[in-house]
Amino acid sequence: MSIQVGEPIPEVVLKYFHDGIQSVDTSKLFEVGKVVLFAVPGAFTPTCSARHLPGFVERFEDFRKRGVEVYCVSVNDPFVMNAWAKSAEVPEGLRMLADGNGEFTKAMGLEMDASSNGMGLRSKRYALYAEEGVVRALWVEAPGEFKVSSAEAVLEQLPD
Repeated sequence: MSIQVGEPIPEVVLKYFHDGIQSVDTSKLFEVGKVVLFAVPGAFTPTCSARHLPGFVERFEDFRKRGVEVYCVSVNDPFVMNAWAKSAEVPEGLRMLADGNGEFTKAMGLEMDASSNGMGLRSKRYALYAEEGVVRALWVEAPGEFKVSSAEAVLEQLPD
């Protein structure tokens, strides 16, 4: 069963690249207050690279003006996430998180089987809004869709 509004973010260690591979516990990531996390099935994949990540890059300052941190997570390794961040000109502060073994994705209950495309376990496409580590809103895309988890859609739904 997937995580629900009102539940805490599961505690899992994720990786990111900053002067080498770093580890961060989700309890630390989400304790900052207001966070939007968006998840993609894979770095460098078509919709993720052409629409999902670019929307959050373009609207990053809009989130920041509202006091919201922005994180991206994918079932990829930290080197891939770092290369994707560079190629997409991700601004400093938009944290690119690697869930290489899919542990966070599984703990969230938002995994999907992409084996038919040679990709194995991946994350469903979604976005969530959390305050102090508790999910306050969750937008999970239907398979093959990209509507409710875009930066624009999330901004429209954020509380003031």
